[in-house]
Amino acid sequence: MQGYRQEKDALGIVQVKEENLWGAQTQRSLENFDIGTEKMPLEFIYSFVRIKKAAAIVNHNEKRLAGEEKHRIIEACNQILNGKFDDQFPLKVWQTGSGTQTNMNVNEVIAAIANQSRELPKLHPNDHINASQSSNDVFPTAMQMTIYQSIQNKLLMECQEWVTLLKEKEQQYQTLIKIGRTHLQDAVPMTFGQEISGWRTMLEKNAQFIEESSKSLKKLPIGGTAVGTGLNAPDHFDQQIVDELNKTLGFSFEVEENKFYGLSSHSNLAYSHGALRSLATDLMKIANDIRWLASGPRGGLGEILIPANEPGSSIMPGKVNPTQAEALTMIVAQVMGNDATVQFAASQGNFQLNVFKPVILFNMLQSIQLLSEGMRSFRINCLAGMQANEVQMEKYLKDSLMIVTALSPKIGYEKSAQIAKFAYTQQLSIRDAALQLELASKEELDRWLDPKWMIHKR
Repeated sequence: MQGYRQEKDALGIVQVKEENLWGAQTQRSLENFDIGTEKMPLEFIYSFVRIKKAAAIVNHNEKRLAGEEKHRIIEACNQILNGKFDDQFPLKVWQTGSGTQTNMNVNEVIAAIANQSRELPKLHPNDHINASQSSNDVFPTAMQMTIYQSIQNKLLMECQEWVTLLKEKEQQYQTLIKIGRTHLQDAVPMTFGQEISGWRTMLEKNAQFIEESSKSLKKLPIGGTAVGTGLNAPDHFDQQIVDELNKTLGFSFEVEENKFYGLSSHSNLAYSHGALRSLATDLMKIANDIRWLASGPRGGLGEILIPANEPGSSIMPGKVNPTQAEALTMIVAQVMGNDATVQFAASQGNFQLNVFKPVILFNMLQSIQLLSEGMRSFRINCLAGMQANEVQMEKYLKDSLMIVTALSPKIGYEKSAQIAKFAYTQQLSIRDAALQLELASKEELDRWLDPKWMIHKR
């Protein structure tokens, strides 16, 4: 039969399974918030643990912890960061809006690991592990650390991979002329390389937006404790913690000078997610462009060829669908929904604390993960293998009515429109229509309708 032990907190005694290292407050959260399947992400737990490790060092420097206590806490934190105790952090996202229960989960597990030697005095989750801290400042600090690192190490790196690949494609097709389209209708000629350059610049711009907005996350509110005043924290605790974190992580985090802002407002996170939404909007455009251009193979545009990764139909043999585009655009839909959640949750800062922190964290990390992994999948399984169907592009270019635009400066808008209308009704090319209407000579049309002269400003 499963063994249990008794754990005690301010509310009384609870039963905890013997193999679980957590204490009473974690157990209460498990029982009181059995909601959904979404758990606090491990990468976030690791940020929490890094703060606890830094706090042990600073508290020892401030003579709030003995040397032996500091070492025990650090060793426990190191074991957690090595992945030894991942199963000891089971709490759901849907809990207290300050994240207090997750803070206590971390405190209780660190204390339990540090207390495994029965010969040493017991370390207390609140008095030792949580010394000089509050859930209200540690949780948002860990949020910002985790989200910033995820953006830097995942999303921006994938954006750069896209830029590199799109530059290669742009160069490959810089002279391949095709017809442009506006309003889903034929427009004037351009090169396929020019079209790709638009996609490439979208990625460059969005990476810039994300990088710039994420800088606001580097200012950490640690040291504010309960309401922003720093009660129970030593002087300069905030700067010392930030210094320790930077030593460990190699980033350049800073102190948020106004802790009342850092605890009660998450406008910096809302701003940062807005840049993720901006990237999502352009990914929707690129994915849609590619699947429209690849539509067919005989009843669609068919201007590009994309890899056939898997059968596209359970009933239609030989069918190939743009599945990577479909996956990516579904991710965009999810990110758009996440953004609505983040923006609303960030507006819920009542007095000295925003109590929608876990849902902000969860949605932001999900957006970053989905965008990073979705972009990687699309790049490897679709974008890298994308090829131009040059025969189809040439056919559309030859048949286009909109090359008549090049005649407008030569013979005027009205005569050019007359040519286009006549060509359409008589099923003629623009060249043949102009000749039949005797509005230009063969030699003039050879010069004026050469697509090579239409793709650059003159």
